[in-house]
Amino acid sequence: MRLLSALAIAVSLLFAGCSSDHTTAPSAINPSFTASLSPANEVPPIGNAESVGRGTVTVTFNPTYSAGNITAATAVFVVNLTGFPANTPINAAHIHPGAAGVNGGVLVSTGLAAGTVVLANGSGTFTSPAVTVLPEVAQQIIKTPDAYYFNVHSAINPGGVARGQLVRQ
Repeated sequence: MRLLSALAIAVSLLFAGCSSDHTTAPSAINPSFTASLSPANEVPPIGNAESVGRGTVTVTFNPTYSAGNITAATAVFVVNLTGFPANTPINAAHIHPGAAGVNGGVLVSTGLAAGTVVLANGSGTFTSPAVTVLPEVAQQIIKTPDAYYFNVHSAINPGGVARGQLVRQ
């Protein structure tokens, strides 16, 4: 009888510990996304000297929540580029809405100014910290990252030189 009582108490404690009343505070969640950047992913694909470049981006959102909804957000962008011709200037970098093969307007800009990043030896890294993102835009990207792409723009390819779809990390 004692064994049965002890087992009943143990099972009760186990279920209490798994209760849905014990949730992680949403404010502790900072979703992160990556994209593999390629000139072949641009629409249309890049066919000039910059077509040999490639890169990656990591985007980390820092949302503020209230009652489970995002009320404010910033994002940190870390971009790595390699294989481009020496002295390639990167003039802009953005998140756009659009599935693979579809172009969309700028949704979130990194704020990169023309001439700020020059790939002297064809490679380089830049970071854009604390970029303000509208709460509803952050929510949309977090919910369906594959519906958005990130790309970088150069002087020779002002419409975009390397692009990749966002993927949740």
